[in-house]
Amino acid sequence: MLSESERERYRRQTMIFGEEGQERLKRATVFIAGAGGLGCPIALYLAAAGVGRIRLADRDTVDLSNLNRQVLHGTPDLGRPKVVSAAEKLAALNPEIAVEAVRTVIDTATVADLAAGADVIVDAMDNFETRYLLNETAIERKIPLVHGGISGFFGQATTVIPGRTPCLRCLFPTPPPDETFPALGTTAGVIGLVQANETIKYLTGSGDLLAGRLLLWDGTRSTMETIDLKRQAGCPACGHLHEGVRP
Repeated sequence: MLSESERERYRRQTMIFGEEGQERLKRATVFIAGAGGLGCPIALYLAAAGVGRIRLADRDTVDLSNLNRQVLHGTPDLGRPKVVSAAEKLAALNPEIAVEAVRTVIDTATVADLAAGADVIVDAMDNFETRYLLNETAIERKIPLVHGGISGFFGQATTVIPGRTPCLRCLFPTPPPDETFPALGTTAGVIGLVQANETIKYLTGSGDLLAGRLLLWDGTRSTMETIDLKRQAGCPACGHLHEGVRP
């Protein structure tokens, strides 16, 4: 049940999905992989919306070059663990929720514990090795995965529903070259908020997800479009879920 303070805090959004939807958010656990350019706006808006438990994992410390886009960190946070810096801001924004700040490498040794009990996994990473691991974990545990990625003025997002939609391996059978890519704060903000919105929609049962669709953002023209995705026959990650099912 919502407390009186929660009813007042979330009054404007319960006009959209009712107190039942808000209670679903309160009961939910979301694992956000990464506390950088995407992870910051995702965590900020999920905290504001009242997601009951946010598990935020990242191994890095705040660097000066992060501050053009990683909006939960400021100059006084330089050198501090990103998850600690972010958790403080989220707790100040909404003391009604719980934030788990986990400073760790996300790898085969840690991902199972990080995903334990999660209702949604949010991919806010910047490398495909970890993204593939999140994808495989989501498929194994049948947890939705909300993917986002950016480069310069351009970004993308999709929601993977294991057993129903193409997975990240279907979309990217091989990883792109590992390189430092340009990152603009406004692009991270747009895509991060799309990911937060997808998470809220899934948890409350509202609207249509980006399931089987890839959203493409072109910040140079301020346009968004979506393209339909298809499962890849024999996908090493999700092919076993679709055996005998047409792509």
